[in-house]
Amino acid sequence: PPRAYTRNAMGETDNTVVYPPNGIIPFHGFSLYLAPMCFIWSDPVILYNVLKALYTRYFFRLHSLSSHPQGILSLCEQFETLLQTHQPQLFYHLREMGSHPLKHAFNWIMHAFAGYLDTSQLLLLWDRIIGYNTLEILPVVAVAIFAFRRNNLMEVSTPSEAEAV
Repeated sequence: PPRAYTRNAMGETDNTVVYPPNGIIPFHGFSLYLAPMCFIWSDPVILYNVLKALYTRYFFRLHSLSSHPQGILSLCEQFETLLQTHQPQLFYHLREMGSHPLKHAFNWIMHAFAGYLDTSQLLLLWDRIIGYNTLEILPVVAVAIFAFRRNNLMEVSTPSEAEAV
């Protein structure tokens, strides 16, 4: 497997860092992408290949900063623009009380809603991502959730209450 060494310690085994063969270092929440697929496939080889295909085609863009139209920065901008355009009162209400809407939606988007939606809903969402070949559906779904919870969110007066909704 690929190895890296800390500075001035080349070749010393105590200062060696080993990377996975695929080069992707798992992050907190990475297993959230795998868990829903376990309801479809039980063979670990198939699971690995499907996860690899999804991650290298779509989900890697959610974990790297770039100016790509489907990168996390563009998706966050799209979320804010859509929410501000279609739910302006809600957007400004949340901003005025110090609860930025993107703070609540960022993890949803970054994890492609894994761990936030029911498994059947999540698989349907991912099916749309594959079908339309775009991640741009993620901010649309996030705005739809805010619109669905609009009445409750308009009644809150503190950021912690908004987080609870």
